[in-house]
Amino acid sequence: MATSIPEAVKLELIKAQQREITEYHIYSRLAQTVQNEHNSKILQRIGDDELRHAKFWSRYTGREVKPNRVLVFLFYWLARIFGITFGIKLMEQGEERAQVNYTEIAKYIPEAERIAQEEDAHEQELIALIDEELLNYVGSMVLGLNDALVELTGALAGLTFALQNNKLVALSGLITGIAASFSMAASEYLSRKSEGKFDTALTSSMYTGAAYICTVVLLILPYFIFQNHIISLAGTLIVALLIIFCFSFYVSVVQDLSFKERFLEMAVLSMGVALISFIVGYLLQSILGVEV
Repeated sequence: MATSIPEAVKLELIKAQQREITEYHIYSRLAQTVQNEHNSKILQRIGDDELRHAKFWSRYTGREVKPNRVLVFLFYWLARIFGITFGIKLMEQGEERAQVNYTEIAKYIPEAERIAQEEDAHEQELIALIDEELLNYVGSMVLGLNDALVELTGALAGLTFALQNNKLVALSGLITGIAASFSMAASEYLSRKSEGKFDTALTSSMYTGAAYICTVVLLILPYFIFQNHIISLAGTLIVALLIIFCFSFYVSVVQDLSFKERFLEMAVLSMGVALISFIVGYLLQSILGVEV
């Protein structure tokens, strides 16, 4: 059976076989750790389908292929740490980029078209499966993170030039940031309650406040590490861009949004406010003649 298939197509079959067996191990391991019984059953069923596909390809390759242990380890722990939605969707995106040429395979194995259709069905099924608490509060985290980035990056830029003293800037930033985090959490709590979402108001406010305070700590950290206030500000801007990059990537994966658009929007907004605040700090210091 396998001898009538060209070598190039055999290589595609082996690639497909390894991918299927790798995903079988990922889905099976995740199914054992998911608390939600419904989600667990769906994951296991999809994993079993992947195993069936791998066995189907082995009839034509004439060999047993081992899973990619590195990918199994990577996506399993990504799903455990950042959420099953993130891990699964990131894996599916990687699958799209490394798409097996089913059209070419189907010239020699007609059943390949059915396998490809099942793969598409799996992806839709995974999207329907998502039921994570974390995803219900992504909006709250975005609110806290965006507000902290825009407000505190701008405030630190202005304070840096006005005060030119790392300890004073860090102290002022911490006081401002901590107070603002409680204010944002309270605002989110009241906003949810006003919308009649009493059961999620407290949790939502906690996610907003936590995202805000974590961002505050990361942004102020350079002022404790470096001595020069300009270098500290540069460090803060780099940290802000890294936060924007990581969070934009996470949200773009779990919500199927454009990473580029989201990153540029947040980056331009945060850096723009920082630049304006830096100029304001310089002008106020010059006009008022304040020396610290």
